[in-house]
Amino acid sequence: MNYEQAIEFIRAVSNNGTKQGLERNGRLTELMGNPQENYKIVHVTGTNGKGSTCNMLNNVLISSGYKTGLFISPHLEEFNERIQINNTPIDKDSLTRIASEVKEKVGIMYDEGYKELTEFEIITAIGFKYFEEQKIDILVLEVGMGGRHDASNVIKNSLVSVITSISLDHTEFLGDTIEKIAYEKAGIIKEKSNVVIYPQDETINNVIKEEAQLKNSSVFEADIKNIRLINSDLNGQTIEYLKNDIFNLPELKINFLGPHQLYNTVTALLTLEILKNIGLNITEKSIINGFKNCSYIGRFEIICRNPFIILDGAHNQNGIEYFSKSIQENFKDKKIILFYGMLKDKNPESVLDFLIPICEKIYTLTPNSHRAMSAIELAELINNRFDIPVKPLNNCQEAFEIVQSLQQNDIVAFVGSLYLIGEIRSLLKQNKNVLAF
Repeated sequence: MNYEQAIEFIRAVSNNGTKQGLERNGRLTELMGNPQENYKIVHVTGTNGKGSTCNMLNNVLISSGYKTGLFISPHLEEFNERIQINNTPIDKDSLTRIASEVKEKVGIMYDEGYKELTEFEIITAIGFKYFEEQKIDILVLEVGMGGRHDASNVIKNSLVSVITSISLDHTEFLGDTIEKIAYEKAGIIKEKSNVVIYPQDETINNVIKEEAQLKNSSVFEADIKNIRLINSDLNGQTIEYLKNDIFNLPELKINFLGPHQLYNTVTALLTLEILKNIGLNITEKSIINGFKNCSYIGRFEIICRNPFIILDGAHNQNGIEYFSKSIQENFKDKKIILFYGMLKDKNPESVLDFLIPICEKIYTLTPNSHRAMSAIELAELINNRFDIPVKPLNNCQEAFEIVQSLQQNDIVAFVGSLYLIGEIRSLLKQNKNVLAF
């Protein structure tokens, strides 16, 4: 098996779709020798914010001297972004070798009667094995979807279960109410462990607390009042962390933009307090350096400033609302030129009320996914409800050609499905000599 064949094997399994349940991945990791039991784990779930929170924790742990694994999904441009150690993605040889081993174990499972493993189960097993081989100290493990029945939840223990912002998403799998979704997310809580909760509605947190109580786990609620914003501009945000009983952080620079990132920051900082209290060597210096080196591509990322080009993989109502607020905060009354593409199952119509007021014109695109809403469908949807110039495009190359013709003071944003954001980001990077990066 070569690298291309390994990726083909993983992608072929994606035809099996999304399936909940731990039995398949439990058996697969058992056949792999349960590698996930050989390092410490911080487990992170949520509807929005889990990626940013994972990146903050990952970089501080690296800065603290720990060999740190990071498992995220989906990838933006290259598949191996999903499995990283100290911010270096898994190499092709290791991915190929471990994928070959996983394929062999999957064959055994088929003989045992297990059918149709999912892509995420395969990727999770590869990541767990790679982290064991590389003898990491700690893994920051992002849930794929939900929590209770997510493939990542085959782990038996975690130092901390972190639950970020919860909103309606994946309702066909997780339930049609916030409370049902919160229940599924809370399923990552382990017996006699620690739980950190993002600042959000008390009805959500009560569901999480009930699960924690059943598991005899301690709950720590992040409080946005513990952060004072000192300064915010297009270069980042500077805060004071007012909760100074563990860390003294009168001035902390974060590179993430948007008011919602303050909520993710206070959640990450509380998690770091818990980790320090249970024995990890985390200092103010490692936090400052970790945040200084922390970025998250494709999430309100300013990839060009002449004209401004923003990439944001906001792909549900909560994320689009955050994006809109960030535009208003950083660009005041200016209108943007929006390039927009979404998946059908993300209810594109539900987010238009947040997008239209900030837009001068809209171009629609079709993300590279069988679940995508076509650019034509999306343009018709907008036209039927709003009086704003909108035009469907055939591909990202057309979008790039339009960007080349814009004025230097224009503000451009590509928003929506990560499939779209990853494709346009690669295209912009390949042609960076054309734009003022």
